[in-house]
Amino acid sequence: MTLFGRRLPIVAAVLLAVGLAAGLAAPPDRIQGNLQRLMYVHVPAAWLAYLGFVITFGASVAWWWRRKPGHDRLAAAAAEVGVFFTGLAIVLGSVWGKPVWGVWWTWDPRLVTTALMFFVYLGYLALRRATLDPQVRARRAAVFGVVAFVQVPIVHMSVLWWRSLHQPPTVLRPGDPTIDHSMLAALLMNLLAFTVVFTVFLRARMRLAAAHDEADATPGPLAGDAVSAPRLEGVTRDG
Repeated sequence: MTLFGRRLPIVAAVLLAVGLAAGLAAPPDRIQGNLQRLMYVHVPAAWLAYLGFVITFGASVAWWWRRKPGHDRLAAAAAEVGVFFTGLAIVLGSVWGKPVWGVWWTWDPRLVTTALMFFVYLGYLALRRATLDPQVRARRAAVFGVVAFVQVPIVHMSVLWWRSLHQPPTVLRPGDPTIDHSMLAALLMNLLAFTVVFTVFLRARMRLAAAHDEADATPGPLAGDAVSAPRLEGVTRDG
């Protein structure tokens, strides 16, 4: 591991501490109060879910173009990390939604499409585990990784295409963001911090995948290689 790789987790931890402190220092929402502070983790989790699946899409396209194992490993690693952050976003959204909406779950377009995206990429990971041949696995996963990406824009645009309990975009929108500047600064700080955390997770998963592929490529001993003929000392043959 390089010096950068060894220090990156430390950088991630420092940025995460600063970001969470900024979230606690930011003013509470006028309506939701301190409950709104979940935004500083929920929104980065959703952003990193998108990022993971964007990387999976790009790496899948790159695999079809170059057929390099590294692209397949990157696609798989990004999908795993993306699924983790999607699950985190769903859980935090439920925790946030219970006191605001009165229920843990509702058939809201954003919730439904996000859950569907979560299960689609779980299917992607299941497909990879179910296919033993590396080339066949990479080919099938590359197709799946490209097709599954359609979920990402659907999730993002769901609040605009259908009636939703979720508010429309407040940052990535035409014009100025409709959010208090101090809240926006804390949110951006946490987006940066969690993106570095995402990078740490992705690099770690890539190293594990490379080690696994190397172990699979190394031929093991044959069944009889470790068996040697017994040595018979002190035994003579009768003529």
